[in-house]
Amino acid sequence: MDYKKRLVLKNGERNSEVVIRQYTQKDFVDLIQIQKESFPPPFPSDLWWNQEQLSKHVQLFQEGALCVEVDGVLAGSMTGLLVHFNPAEPHHTWEEMTDNGYIRNHDPKGNTLYVVDICVRPYYRKMDLGKWLMQSMYEVVVHKGVERLLGGGRMPGYAKVAKEMSAEQYLEAIVKGELKDPVLTFLLRCGRTPLGIIGNYLEDEESKGFATLMEWKNPFHSLKSDV
Repeated sequence: MDYKKRLVLKNGERNSEVVIRQYTQKDFVDLIQIQKESFPPPFPSDLWWNQEQLSKHVQLFQEGALCVEVDGVLAGSMTGLLVHFNPAEPHHTWEEMTDNGYIRNHDPKGNTLYVVDICVRPYYRKMDLGKWLMQSMYEVVVHKGVERLLGGGRMPGYAKVAKEMSAEQYLEAIVKGELKDPVLTFLLRCGRTPLGIIGNYLEDEESKGFATLMEWKNPFHSLKSDV
């Protein structure tokens, strides 16, 4: 499946042409630079994309390798792979589920599209590009006919309050709207729902190693199952 979507979105005081498409080898240098801008220290630099990882994304599951351009400039990306997920055994690490970002464990018969990464250049974040990338990946979920989109959401605001509350209490406060988190609040706005907290998910000082498992269920898949 080739994926390409054109939009016109507000960009400050003007409108810009936005294109969401599958990324290719010619985009790799820009994609790595976007990672550097999107995940500055203390985020570990060894978790930024490298050329080999990006090559595997394109080779193994190009349908899950999406990027977004604004007026022809690459502004962000989102990557996924297909896995088999058992809700009765939810605990895992990012490294286990994504093959450390190389996705060599991609399973074309998987029941779940798992989010490896989503990032948008800080300059473009007021345009809701992340939300549009997420919507595009939902469309891939529907096209592939899998049960859900799933991923571990970082909790970069948690370190500031970790001495005062548990990770579970932090998530509860985010869901109630009592606190805001740069990632979890964004994911809730995109229609993702929390399934629970995962410990030791990723080497991430800001999140204290925690992540929230966030799901979007394919509404068409449930309808098909009920027939």
